[in-house]
Amino acid sequence: MGIVGSSSTTSNESTDRNILASESFSEEKDSETVLENGCLSIVVLGASGDLAKKKTFPALFNLYRQGFLQPSEVYIFGYARTKLSDDGLRDRIRGHLIQGKETSSNHSEAVSKFLQLVKYVSGSYDNEEGFRLLDKEISEHEISKNSREGSSRRLFYLALPPSVYPLVSKMIRNCCMNRSDLGGWTRIVVEKPFGKDLASAEELSAQLGDLFSEEQIYRIDHYLGKELVQNLLVLRFANRFFVPLWNRDNIDNIQIVFREDFGTEGRGGYFDEYGIIRDIIQNHLLQVLCLVAMEKPGSLNPERIRDEKVKVLQSVLPIADEDVVLGQYEGYTADPTVSDHSNTPTFATVVLRIHNERWEGVPFIIKAGKALNSRKAEIRVQFKDVPGDIFKCKKQGRNEFVIRLQPPEAMYMKLTVKQPGLEMATIQSELDLSYRQRYQGVSIPEAYERLILDTIRGDQQHFVRRDELKAAWEIFTPLLHRIDNGELKPLPYKPGSRGPVEADDLLARAGYVQTHGYMWVPPTL
Repeated sequence: MGIVGSSSTTSNESTDRNILASESFSEEKDSETVLENGCLSIVVLGASGDLAKKKTFPALFNLYRQGFLQPSEVYIFGYARTKLSDDGLRDRIRGHLIQGKETSSNHSEAVSKFLQLVKYVSGSYDNEEGFRLLDKEISEHEISKNSREGSSRRLFYLALPPSVYPLVSKMIRNCCMNRSDLGGWTRIVVEKPFGKDLASAEELSAQLGDLFSEEQIYRIDHYLGKELVQNLLVLRFANRFFVPLWNRDNIDNIQIVFREDFGTEGRGGYFDEYGIIRDIIQNHLLQVLCLVAMEKPGSLNPERIRDEKVKVLQSVLPIADEDVVLGQYEGYTADPTVSDHSNTPTFATVVLRIHNERWEGVPFIIKAGKALNSRKAEIRVQFKDVPGDIFKCKKQGRNEFVIRLQPPEAMYMKLTVKQPGLEMATIQSELDLSYRQRYQGVSIPEAYERLILDTIRGDQQHFVRRDELKAAWEIFTPLLHRIDNGELKPLPYKPGSRGPVEADDLLARAGYVQTHGYMWVPPTL
């Protein structure tokens, strides 16, 4: 991880160095030792659902394997309505811990030991009986670990639909809180979507805010845990040659792109309720924009960083209809869970404009779509033409700095060089930092394991603050309401294409210049 931010915990929250010990995860502490900093209980609510099985539990296992979760101090509780035994939950998640992983005896042994730290509690989300039982199980774990009273730590991960957040949070508040006056803490992690528009997001924030302090709430956006996203501040503010270039005097436009080569298979009903803007642009890509456009913070304190992100969002001008192209791929409404007359976009290109000294006049082109001709997520910074160009480089394209977020992770600078040979001819080439080639043998963490670890540490740098969420919804809510009311219609496009051709026209109007005769090819090992 490129940046280690200062903790944003309050005086009521203890630091968590005890779970970050470097000894092997298999080493146990003396059972008679009193854990002064308290044991750690991680509760996954919605434990039988897809998110928990595919993301949350595998992330916890990876942290365990790397020694960040010590078996002498941690226990993991799954909670859901489904009637299951402890072994039943373990069997459900076992396959997701070994899928695509090594199958050595060491790995299998680690899986088995990890699963012994998992316990299941069944209960509903709308009455206290199940949560009282959950609290009883957690308390028994804390007593067994000889934690000093009131010093234990409780982390609740809500792998649930947002509609039940207020109810479940109230149950946690009434039944499962740890005493924080003696160094312990209670924290909750909530997944997006955080509302559907400004009003619903503010209502949800108010409901959670009545139950927990902002320091206890961790709004997770997994894009902020991606390796290349976490590298953005280092790239911008630790490299001298970027500092003077990163402004409207040198940059013509910036694209932030998310493309998938598959449709909404299996998620049609959910997706049709939200659409591509709510699902991808308003959260993931807007968070990336903040890191690309923000001013240098005064320090690496998480609050200083989030302050600068909020300033960017508050400087974004209202979105004009002529700066939007929407699309819906042909065949989308064939999904039986999708309305035949759905107006939901599966593709959107939106041009945002930031009204401040650094970025005045520089369009930020945000583009996301499903069922396109490729799968990638990237940031593309296009620089202005060279004044007095004597080599006629305009015919080939501009300099660009590209940060490929996935897949594979890479950064490369497109530049013009002399073509090898006796003639004075120019070609486009690149300076390439491809992670797979440069960092062989280095395991890049999954976003969820990084963010869960940040939650345990009490570092909120990579989580969305309430005022940040409000500012983000203020940008997109008017546009979303026009779409919901049918005032803006998505254009049809063929699956496997680049999207509606009108989107390319919008890029050209925004000033983006297409590179001709050049394509970046990831290097092979």
